[in-house]
Amino acid sequence: MKNLFDDFDPIPSKQWKQKVQFELKGADYNETLIWNSPEDIQVKPFYHKDEFQGAANVNTKASEFQICQNIFVHDLEKSNLRAIDSINRGAESIRFTIEDEKIDVAKLLQNIHLDKITIYFNLSFLSLDFIKKIAAFTKEKKTKIYCNLDPIGQLAKEGNWFTTKEKTNFDTLNELLRVPPSGVRGLISINAGLYQNAGANMVQQIAYSLAHANEYFNRITNLNQPIVFEVSVGTNYFFEIAKLRALRLLFNLIAKEYSPNFECHLLVSPTKRNKTIYEYNVNMLRTTTECMSAILGGADAIANLPYDALYHKDNEFGDRIARNQLLVLKHESYFDKVNNPADGSYYIESLTKQLAEKGLVLFKDIEANGGFLKQLNEGIIKRKIQESADKEQELFDNGKEILLGTNKYPNKKDLMKDNLELFPFIKIKPRKTLISPIIEKRLAEKAEQERLKEEN
Repeated sequence: MKNLFDDFDPIPSKQWKQKVQFELKGADYNETLIWNSPEDIQVKPFYHKDEFQGAANVNTKASEFQICQNIFVHDLEKSNLRAIDSINRGAESIRFTIEDEKIDVAKLLQNIHLDKITIYFNLSFLSLDFIKKIAAFTKEKKTKIYCNLDPIGQLAKEGNWFTTKEKTNFDTLNELLRVPPSGVRGLISINAGLYQNAGANMVQQIAYSLAHANEYFNRITNLNQPIVFEVSVGTNYFFEIAKLRALRLLFNLIAKEYSPNFECHLLVSPTKRNKTIYEYNVNMLRTTTECMSAILGGADAIANLPYDALYHKDNEFGDRIARNQLLVLKHESYFDKVNNPADGSYYIESLTKQLAEKGLVLFKDIEANGGFLKQLNEGIIKRKIQESADKEQELFDNGKEILLGTNKYPNKKDLMKDNLELFPFIKIKPRKTLISPIIEKRLAEKAEQERLKEEN
């Protein structure tokens, strides 16, 4: 059978550009149609095969992403029952946040099919005894458990190490990894979401996350397990797809200098930075596109953010809606049917390469100037993130960065003062710290506080 397209001659990009220029009726092509991202990446109006330089060498398995449920462990029995209920309703992995190292791991995980369900422990402490409890419980069991230990992330977010001295934190990790506990697939994680939620641009997010990981490569002698990157994604749809691909690409490039067996495990969540308390239902639209970016970008697991997470305590309805968004994407939109779904998109390939190139340049600069920890201790990382955050905040305040329902088409009849179960703004905790911590802040906080004051 004859191919219909054989009757048409290919049109080069130069000819398309001439046609576009003609339709602009004298307006400047570059000023009208090309825009610069905060990462100084020029975005063109179209991308063409004759300008394509080849696909980025990154493998993303959209078919394997898992739906993850976040659970903060306060009441042991309720947390266990909630986990079981979440699994029965479609969750494929659970991320437990634990602050009390006396928690009984066996009771928390009872009646959960650990051979089928991946478990992540986000621990607010660094304890050999607690990891030994997990190891004892999982002995001779077929499990996929990740203990997301990140002392550097603790320092960056809280201003202090888990334990008083820096060396003690790394000594503990080295002791844990000297004979890795059976049943525990990974012990080290990178809190990459901190940088995004604090206002870092995408190049900074990639470079800081990799430099953060590189500190562990250099300080942990027996590190041969997968490293979990806990990443946040925003609503810049194609850029976020490319960001995850570039992060994985660069991780593979850097990690192979230490060992060919390192794995990069991406646990992705929507950002809080663009979420709002007014017109909160719009948050569902934001998180849906963000979860789509995560899937197409190659996330291994996705923990969605409930639409009301900013101002409501954990609740069954919010969790169910967040989980169902992912279930719809996976089982009704068939996002799990194709691996490497972004391959061949000239635009995404171009963004991936540019973000990777710029991220690698910044990473090398950090390493050449003493490494991530040195720059974190000197306040350089925080200052650079703050500069990017201030630029984005200015765009929002001037109405150029739009959040519908907040700084564009706000509904003045929308009242929230009586609906706040949680304090949705920056919380100041006066305490003595080793460094000034990196602070997460939402774009809409100032505007929302002003609106709350005006409510009757």
